[in-house]
Amino acid sequence: MTIHSMLRPGLAALTLAALLSTSAALQAQDEFTAPLTELAKSEIAAFAANPILIEAINAHNALSGAYDQAKIDALDTQWRAEVDASAKPLIDATMGNAASAYLKSVQDESLGKYTEIFAMDAKGLNVAQSTLTSDYWQGDEDKFTASYGAGADAVHIGEIEQDESTQAFQSQVSVPITDPATGALIGAITVGVDVSML
Repeated sequence: MTIHSMLRPGLAALTLAALLSTSAALQAQDEFTAPLTELAKSEIAAFAANPILIEAINAHNALSGAYDQAKIDALDTQWRAEVDASAKPLIDATMGNAASAYLKSVQDESLGKYTEIFAMDAKGLNVAQSTLTSDYWQGDEDKFTASYGAGADAVHIGEIEQDESTQAFQSQVSVPITDPATGALIGAITVGVDVSML
């Protein structure tokens, strides 16, 4: 018996296990797509239209509109460095604004359904957030490109993943934000949803 033939049954078992776990994950994803989409178009759309959040995003767009990619990258690098630093001027300015306080209250009132909420401007930069994110720029990620980048009625539903700290299964749901006064697309919002609470 060759080593190759000895390994084959073990590899087959691993491949089958991988296929079964992938199949289960896809089935779970399909199961929650409709309720997550409904949540995006109802509750999430409603709190994303709050005047405190709209005002904060418009103000941020007025500042960041002239930023080039080098400036965006520098801010993202600063944010990442501040996560573990004692001084956190950029993080404190973002986490300490009224829009972040509003998003934190929305998360708190959800009683665990929402695990995180963060809003981005038209460049994909953080404007407000309920909890600390690891990076400042989301503009190159699906949560931004497949929501803001896909137009006013878009809904992006991220893969269902297990949170290592809470062991909860969650999906990130992202939708674009429009200014109710002008109808203009101004940013996007991402909400972590504990799917067990749907």
